[in-house]
Amino acid sequence: MPAPPLDATLLPRPTKARGRSGQFTFTADTCLRVGEGAEGAARLLRTLLAPASGLPLRPADDAEVVLTLDPDLTGLGQEGYGLTVGPHSVLLRAARLTGLLRGVQTIRQLLPVQALARTPQRGVRWTLPCAEITDVPRHSWRGAMLDVARHFQPVEYLRRYVDLLALHKINVFHLHLTDDQGWRMPVTAYPELTEIGGHRTQSMTGTAGDDFDGLAHSGAYTRAELAGLVEYASARGVTVMPEIEMPGHVRAALAACPRLGNDPGRPLEVWTRWGVCDTVLGVHDEVLDFCRTVLEEVMELFPSPYLHIGGDECPLTEWERSPLARARITAEGLSGPADLHRWFLGRIGDFLVRNGRRPVGWAETGTELPAAFTVMAWRDPAHALAAARRGHDVINAHYRATYLDYPQSAGTQEPPGQPGAVVGLRDVHGHDPVPEGAAPDVAARVLGTQAQLWTEFAATPERLEYLSYPRLCALADRGWSGPTEWGDFRSRLHLHNARLDALEVSRHA
Repeated sequence: MPAPPLDATLLPRPTKARGRSGQFTFTADTCLRVGEGAEGAARLLRTLLAPASGLPLRPADDAEVVLTLDPDLTGLGQEGYGLTVGPHSVLLRAARLTGLLRGVQTIRQLLPVQALARTPQRGVRWTLPCAEITDVPRHSWRGAMLDVARHFQPVEYLRRYVDLLALHKINVFHLHLTDDQGWRMPVTAYPELTEIGGHRTQSMTGTAGDDFDGLAHSGAYTRAELAGLVEYASARGVTVMPEIEMPGHVRAALAACPRLGNDPGRPLEVWTRWGVCDTVLGVHDEVLDFCRTVLEEVMELFPSPYLHIGGDECPLTEWERSPLARARITAEGLSGPADLHRWFLGRIGDFLVRNGRRPVGWAETGTELPAAFTVMAWRDPAHALAAARRGHDVINAHYRATYLDYPQSAGTQEPPGQPGAVVGLRDVHGHDPVPEGAAPDVAARVLGTQAQLWTEFAATPERLEYLSYPRLCALADRGWSGPTEWGDFRSRLHLHNARLDALEVSRHA
């Protein structure tokens, strides 16, 4: 049986790919020449190939494999690359190091599937099909969010999560570190945030009622662990964007620091329920000082140009009855509690902008975030369109196509998940980040798309991967390649599943 066309084997599909006759074969004697600035790509290539193949890829000036940066290749942008494979040589070129890192993942996919194994593979010929590939992503933002606030995951698993993102050319790892049910980010100035806020006594089971599991849940990262994760991800071309929720979704913080609430003397516990808690931050000066101090430490650990501060699902009940909140409304000349919410986000957003960062927030309507914010629109594509028309940069994260905590089918075999919707593989692949009706200038403000995995019903790495794959493959394909036919994607996914199996990914069939 003849081999499938070259671009029919890769996921995401490359922009242009032409197969040629012949193969290139890596051997123990194959050498690597690394151009100036390409050292990170060489390290990644050796790191990824060594466990299965044992290939040393020694440096040499007259090497068969060449990695080079050429700033004049401006058409490739920040992430594009060109790959030429001949019978006796391999040339990988890009304008930026990130492009070379993407090309390394393509080389990895072109090799026999055993190259992805984590243990030595004997008797395999490490061949690449001869090819010419030019590849540039359709969208600059291709993200995946993992919620570690509700169910903590060890940093070793976060590294594996990053590896899987990088394989699929997903470039943003959105790490959701704080919520009502747990605070996982260490803050030197407020050690109680993890000492108290990192522990809850039990967790709700199901989506309603008063059933709990009776099991304590704890976890927090060290600064060294998070700094190491950022470095690990960067070496793979993945940016870690932290999220620190405010002014809502802060029950864990208020359990640790009750004076920051609207009833400063009221003792609270870390929330054991799912859903939206009506306990929110106060708006007195100490709260703003707290937020700035926390974010200063976050910025020390995370060099990401973007920093997510949540911002949505903030009940106004406490502010409506709080004397301090009413006094703030009067002092600032605001119309009421809803306007106070926008004022709060504006103060925090301005602080981040002054520090050279771009604030990101969840948008429930597309109109409530201050002008400096990048909008992550999740409720409706119309909200993404409204935000882009207002001049915001936008990430389209419509929940009916990107929320992977929803079941993948209506079958009874599906594990528990968020009720009320099914997000199938075809729903994810069919989601166009650019909303219908967007004029060209508005469409240009849509940075891309992102998958979300909230973890009320996903406590283990196995469950996280089952919910993520292959749906995250579909998002990666759409975000990098743009529209492709459903049948084309399915045929490529069928071949790609062997790679997931080689990596021992727990996946939906």
